[in-house]
Amino acid sequence: MKRRDFIRTAGGSAAATTAVAAGSGTVAAQEEQADLPYIDGVDGGYQDARGQEEVTVDVGAQGNGGGLAFSPAGLWIDPGTTVTWEWTGEGGEHNVVTVDGPADLESDLTSSEGHTYEYEFTEDDEGVTDYHCAPHDSLDMKGSVAVGDDVDTVEAGGGDGGWPEDFASDVGVPLQKHYIGIISFLGIAVSLVFTFYVLKYGESPNTGQGRR
Repeated sequence: MKRRDFIRTAGGSAAATTAVAAGSGTVAAQEEQADLPYIDGVDGGYQDARGQEEVTVDVGAQGNGGGLAFSPAGLWIDPGTTVTWEWTGEGGEHNVVTVDGPADLESDLTSSEGHTYEYEFTEDDEGVTDYHCAPHDSLDMKGSVAVGDDVDTVEAGGGDGGWPEDFASDVGVPLQKHYIGIISFLGIAVSLVFTFYVLKYGESPNTGQGRR
């Protein structure tokens, strides 16, 4: 067996194992965000603004085929936070009107750039308030505000469930640990098999000069 090939092989296996561990760490580092199904599929993004006393939402931001988005469309805030909706002047006339939820949002309908509408969310508004721009509801100009900690959450960047998410839940194994265990096992198994092959035949399988 060539020492140089063995070192190269061992180094590659170690690098692969390190990459697996790093990937597992990324999965474990995922955070939760407020579950806001009303804005699924709409443009505008999401912001966790807890800890902030004031937040600004652009009205008429680029999205949904033009200046037809709230940005951010989804917000998670604390009670006592003041949200200011500020018009960009794009996309025509817009307003902010509650569709469902505890907060009573109702702004003027206008296209004036720089126009603002403010609302302070109090403890009476805890939960999720869904709102829209009434003239552009069919174009998905929608938004949601989650207030307080007593709201449903989902994993940031998570999917809609199904296998293996449902399976992991059914057997009582947290999804992140479930994935980490599988990935770590595969990484170790590949490293051991590859190293065994090199030790047994004395050469890297790529050289074509193994012991006859």
